Amino acid sequence: MKKDKKLLELVRDKIRFKHYSLSTEKNYLLWIKHYILFHGKKHPKDMGKEEIEEFLTFLAIKKRVSPTMQNQAFAALLFLYREILGVDMSEWNIQALRAKERQYIPTVLTKEEVWRVLQNLNGIYRLMVALMYGCGLRMKEVLNLRIKDIDMGFDRVYIWDSKSLKDRTLPLPQSLKDELKVQVKKVEMIHAKDMQDGYGSVYLPYAIERKFPKAQYETKWQYLFPMNKLSRDPRSGIIRRHHILEKLLEEISLKRFRKQN
Repeated sequence: MKKDKKLLELVRDKIRFKHYSLSTEKNYLLWIKHYILFHGKKHPKDMGKEEIEEFLTFLAIKKRVSPTMQNQAFAALLFLYREILGVDMSEWNIQALRAKERQYIPTVLTKEEVWRVLQNLNGIYRLMVALMYGCGLRMKEVLNLRIKDIDMGFDRVYIWDSKSLKDRTLPLPQSLKDELKVQVKKVEMIHAKDMQDGYGSVYLPYAIERKFPKAQYETKWQYLFPMNKLSRDPRSGIIRRHHILEKLLEEISLKRFRKQN
């Protein structure tokens, strides 16, 4: 198994070199490990088109994974063969059986339902959900907002989408402006205390961190909705303040939604 362990370390190093997210790193490593174990710990360099098709079909038929998970597994194998083994899989024309897409009826809240949910929230969580609703933001977008992304002068909210490269600006809801000003002041105080205690850095995308190494300590780059406590970055080991976790916001919002119903 030493050969496989070395391979996974190469994959991890390459993922970090290309600055993929931590969740992508975990998912890719997990799927590659499953692929190797599925074929009796056979090294991927000794496998190819047939083994990949067999594995992906197994996921769809036996495991009944969602199309999203099957695509994720395929993306992990694509990364493995292209980036680590130097193999161009596009020539293989992979023909695995595709997982079936489940059709969901979208749940859309009425204005009254949204209002009742907001009434059951308070503090920072109410502000976050109100901003999501007022600007039409996804959960990750509101969580990733930095102080600099709220322009009080021109009443704009800036959204930087690193994946789709489709950055955009949105009108700042006037009903939330005063609350956002208070939130910015709170973050400024928290950051000042962190700096005083010898911390104060925040995660920045690699290109920005490399070009502006001091930016991680600047107030404007701090998350608009930070966690209450400092935490250790799982990659760098640096103790810093991250934004509120997506799972936490999701749980609290869902709990309040159920309560109002």
